[in-house]
Amino acid sequence: MNYASIKKTDVANGPGIRVSLFVSGCTRGCKGCFNREAWDFSYGTEWNEAAERELFSALAPDHIRGLSVLGGEPFEPANAETVAKIICKVKERYPGKDIWCYSGGVYETELSLRAKTEPAVAAILENIDVLVDGPFVEERKNLRLAFRGSDNQRILNMEEVRKGNIVSDKNYQ
Repeated sequence: MNYASIKKTDVANGPGIRVSLFVSGCTRGCKGCFNREAWDFSYGTEWNEAAERELFSALAPDHIRGLSVLGGEPFEPANAETVAKIICKVKERYPGKDIWCYSGGVYETELSLRAKTEPAVAAILENIDVLVDGPFVEERKNLRLAFRGSDNQRILNMEEVRKGNIVSDKNYQ
């Protein structure tokens, strides 16, 4: 897996001061995407031990609330296994920090179905705290929304989703 960047003090992709990992590679091609260069799976740098050390070091300070993983598309088959490993390690090493993951896929119609046959997708969904799902739709772009770009995208509390309550979190609107 390649990654486009590690932002060490991000306030745009979840609450508080966060570390954001932007993975490379996306086949969705959303019109108006803010990160078109990350559609290319070879864009950026190959994920390796040095990148992992950089990410974990950036997460260490107490003022860092958590990790956000976005892209590109973290759930692309070429990315999901590595993303799952990263998320599981973060959860183990920093259990007090929350993990947000962004996907153009919709939970009920794509991601939960893939989780039944793809262990990496299941591992991601089991270990994240928040999923921001749905493709960016340029015609529904809304700059007043917190942590997402268009009003079709949802912020799902995964603890509630795992209980069967799939409700977008209105606290972030």
